[in-house]
Amino acid sequence: MTLTSKSAIAKGDGTYVIDTVSVAEPKKNEVLVRMKAAGLCHTDHDSLNWGKPIVMGHEGSGVIEAIGPDVENVAVGDTVILNWATPCRSCFQCDLGNEHICENNSPVVAGANGYTEGHAHLEGTRYNGEPIERSFNIGTLSEYTLVKASAVVKNPVSDMSFAAASIISCGVMTGYGSVVNSAKVTEGSSVVVLGTGGVGLSVIQGAKVNKAGKIIAIDINTNRLELAKKFGATHTILADREDTGLLLAAKEVKKMTANRGADYAFECTAVPELGAAPLAMVRNAGTAVQVSGIEQEIVIDMNLFEWDKVYINPLYGGCNPEKDFPKIVEHYRSGALKLEEMITQTYKLDQLEQAFEDMLSGKNAKGVIVFE
Repeated sequence: MTLTSKSAIAKGDGTYVIDTVSVAEPKKNEVLVRMKAAGLCHTDHDSLNWGKPIVMGHEGSGVIEAIGPDVENVAVGDTVILNWATPCRSCFQCDLGNEHICENNSPVVAGANGYTEGHAHLEGTRYNGEPIERSFNIGTLSEYTLVKASAVVKNPVSDMSFAAASIISCGVMTGYGSVVNSAKVTEGSSVVVLGTGGVGLSVIQGAKVNKAGKIIAIDINTNRLELAKKFGATHTILADREDTGLLLAAKEVKKMTANRGADYAFECTAVPELGAAPLAMVRNAGTAVQVSGIEQEIVIDMNLFEWDKVYINPLYGGCNPEKDFPKIVEHYRSGALKLEEMITQTYKLDQLEQAFEDMLSGKNAKGVIVFE
């Protein structure tokens, strides 16, 4: 039976509409999810300009409404967290353990078959009678979404709010995973976090989980720096908008780290001009991590690499959903990770415009759309 689903639909020209799509019953290795909450981030706003109509949203949690043949990881009625790292488990990268950059299913890895593969399932979601793509192959800003079974992970905690579970889906995973999986921050080390929005706060919490000794938060917003302290920052630096490349802030970091620089620095601003800034923050042989997914061309002074510094650009925090999501949930249960506290405000789907305005203005650490 085909369902009608109220959805946020990007038109590809910078605008969107709230309208209905039709969603078919799940086929082999597919599941139908009744969405309960969808986290918002800047990527969702960027998707307005992707040049094609899509069902928006790439963070979310919900309840399994129906399953197709051969689905074994979840059952009808299970509460689940969605993910967009849907591995094929047979390609070169999956065999290496890099399931988040699967060569067949990733919606973002260049040369992958993510959208080609996705088109094989597009008949299940239609808008005005035509197949429509789902953002990152999951499209969570919709009352219902039809996805691969590998795009859902059962939530082992029944009393976690759907809003808190939804932000694990990407933002928390990206920040936490960049620390724990990608950089492998060591106990007692010094960490700098550039930008303290939702992803930056997740980096701070990941550093705290890994028992970093000093966590320095840098932002231009005093309110966000106060929030960073609540999530684990031990020191803060109020940056100046006119500080090119944050080189003045880097001097402050060195004063706090025996005039060497930090062991690790994480860029979480999504500002292209700051793509090289973490290099200025770390010591010789330190590790700079570009978390926010900057893809624009930038100019880097190679002197910033001196000496023996490492610069990495991880995708999705090296996410392995079946392993990482339960770990994050366990940290939440123990109190080591704050999730409810990251949610500044919740909205209904019809309030998406206000939610975007609050996100873009820096008002929210994390905004979440909740479904009735």
